[in-house]
Amino acid sequence: MSLRDVEDLLAARGIIVSYETIRAWVAKFGSQYAKVIRRDRPKVADKWHLDEVVLPINGKKYWLWRAVDSNGDVLDILVQSRRNKRTADRFFRKLFKTFGAPRVVVTDKLRSYGAALKDLALGIEHRSHKRLNNRSEGSHRPTRRREKCMGRFKSPRQAQQFLSVHDQIQNVFRHRRHTLSAACYRQSRADAHWIWDDITRVLKAA
Repeated sequence: MSLRDVEDLLAARGIIVSYETIRAWVAKFGSQYAKVIRRDRPKVADKWHLDEVVLPINGKKYWLWRAVDSNGDVLDILVQSRRNKRTADRFFRKLFKTFGAPRVVVTDKLRSYGAALKDLALGIEHRSHKRLNNRSEGSHRPTRRREKCMGRFKSPRQAQQFLSVHDQIQNVFRHRRHTLSAACYRQSRADAHWIWDDITRVLKAA
């Protein structure tokens, strides 16, 4: 859904604001919501999937690095111009600082992952295989849908800020509908909205 779509959706409910105002709201409040979601999230799984995908920005090729746990929840992202050991090391350190070290890391065949993990010497099992990493690769689909709907990002900073927020909110509302019965799916949606209401109350009280 684009910002203009949100503008139309709000207008249909009698709330008249421009899409630029909505953009400003996202920039101002999005990171606060993401911070509360990260703080209150359940303990992450001890098996992580990491992957990187090309992210074109203003005619230049950047790389979107994303880490997902075995439950399918996005842990964090990093937008960088390089796809090398130094960037892999930086991403690992960022993840470990927040979540601690996992038991297993699953990646594609990019050698930078193995080299970075070897230098960190934390005894983490590293599984490098293309077919094992479908969970992380699938996590990039919402980003591609966003690009199709709203256009490409204008800068690496914008991409980092937006995706850091979007992925955390996506964790709350992500439902595996094809694996749930109708009753469980409805309950899952109700639970997500309850969590969102709780997050909103926390921010209002801050």
